Amino acid sequence: MKLIIERNQREKKGLLGGYKGVAFSLACKLELSPEEKDLVDRYIVGNYTLTYRTLSDGTQEAENTLNGLMAGGYMELEDVATLLHNEEVIKDACQKFKILLEVMKTFGGQEVIEF
Repeated sequence: MKLIIERNQREKKGLLGGYKGVAFSLACKLELSPEEKDLVDRYIVGNYTLTYRTLSDGTQEAENTLNGLMAGGYMELEDVATLLHNEEVIKDACQKFKILLEVMKTFGGQEVIEF
């Protein structure tokens, strides 16, 4: 599994062409190996939610799904701190999904844990 991250920035211009600061963008794409893709298809987890967004009323809704990130996700952000935070959230979500893939591989077999 590979997570490809691309960070960019562009100058923001005002109505009359004046400088209005910088806008940042974060593009992410998840690439799975053929074996991992087979597991996703077998267990039908393409709609697995990787990240959530919190709405103003405090409820959460899906923001990035596995299928969406495999197709490529893109977001524009106002500051670098938010960009770094969102990038970290996506990395953490992919790490947790990798654990789920490892569990999927173990079905039909045994796991021996020695203490």
